[in-house]
Amino acid sequence: MISLFELFKVGIGPSSSHTTGPMKAAGCFRRTLLEKCDPAWIARIRVTLFGSLAWTGAGHGTDKAIMLGLAGDRPETVDPDVAERRVAEIKAGRRLPLTEARSIPFSVDDDIVFDLERVQPGHSNALTLAAFDADGGILREETWYSIGGGFIVREGEIADEQAAQAPVPYNYRTAAELLSLCEAHSLGIGDLVLANEMALRPRQEVLAGIDRIAEVMVGCIERGVCAKGQLPGKLKVQRRASALFERLNSPRRSNAQAPHEAMEFVNIYAIAVNEENAAGGRVVTAPTNGAAGVIPAVLKYYRDHCPGASQEGITRFFLTATAIGSLCKMNASISGAEVGCQGEVGVACSMAAAGLTAALGGSNNQIENAAEIGIEHHLGMTCDPIGGLVQIPCIERNAFGAVKAINAASLALRGDGSHRVTLDQVIETMRQTGADMQSKYKETARGGLAVNVPEC
Repeated sequence: MISLFELFKVGIGPSSSHTTGPMKAAGCFRRTLLEKCDPAWIARIRVTLFGSLAWTGAGHGTDKAIMLGLAGDRPETVDPDVAERRVAEIKAGRRLPLTEARSIPFSVDDDIVFDLERVQPGHSNALTLAAFDADGGILREETWYSIGGGFIVREGEIADEQAAQAPVPYNYRTAAELLSLCEAHSLGIGDLVLANEMALRPRQEVLAGIDRIAEVMVGCIERGVCAKGQLPGKLKVQRRASALFERLNSPRRSNAQAPHEAMEFVNIYAIAVNEENAAGGRVVTAPTNGAAGVIPAVLKYYRDHCPGASQEGITRFFLTATAIGSLCKMNASISGAEVGCQGEVGVACSMAAAGLTAALGGSNNQIENAAEIGIEHHLGMTCDPIGGLVQIPCIERNAFGAVKAINAASLALRGDGSHRVTLDQVIETMRQTGADMQSKYKETARGGLAVNVPEC
């Protein structure tokens, strides 16, 4: 089982695999190092990035994330504004704080190495952290893999989030098994997921956690539609959500709404979130940061634009989306570095489509149909961020993913749940397509738009 609270994690932008994962890995290394070694022995820490982390890490803020993790910050609690100041202090002072009483020399240029030649066999997102004593001897060395969505694995171990879990009442590995369990026990997909979550924590804690995730998502939209200015990085991309929101609201005040107005709002909601993500703001991995705008946009569409929307519907939305995201992660990937953007925006679209279908009262078969449609029409989508930044085409791509999710839910709800292609089949197709995809199209910024828009 993959918990709802592992798929949906509060953190900071711009990338779950390149920011959140490395920050967590650096934090884990720091904690173990301080447990095993006297801080006085530690003279230097060096971090080497491999594969996609090396190729696009600079644009994704991987170096900043590592500094924050080594300084003791965590993605779920760090304040984005404080984080920027801390990174600036480390760079300016060329010292890394290990404890309140102990800091060590640290140079970003020398102690964070971007190895552009080697790819580690465990995963294309790999980093090796090593601590040395004053004589250059290695005190501790660990290799970690950032496997997408903020999930991390230490070399030789299983995913940290799944290493120690209580037994759950309903184990499933495929969509077919999930539907069979639901039918055998007369459960909706959301009810089954809730029962599994309650094996890990009390019901009220689960519900409160869902409310917190929804609150952060909506708050991210609200910040995004107010913020103006230029996003960080060499692309000099201007924020658009605020201006789009103002233009859309202007004719509404004169009672001149367009028939497709709701979809325009959905576009703005998604763009607002991904602009916040690109700026390093607080977002929720859903299931990744690069795809963080799809589910919040569809959630707000349900809450603010669908008659009869309720808190129960929001809860059902998240629980159902969790089932779909879990199936995709277990049987394929949610990592752009492994399968391209079909595993990020494609999976987010599928999760959102399923969640919206459930919130609107769809049957289990209709939910599975909506999820299948969501992934099917993202198959083969590459991950080719210009300049290695999570901006172009990532921001607009989330808007399209959100609108597709609503359309997928609509098509499924108009049908009876029967369909020719199954969710399991499209997930397997996504896995195979990702395996066949050339590495230059998988979050390396060495192919696609990343090389065909040289003026950026």
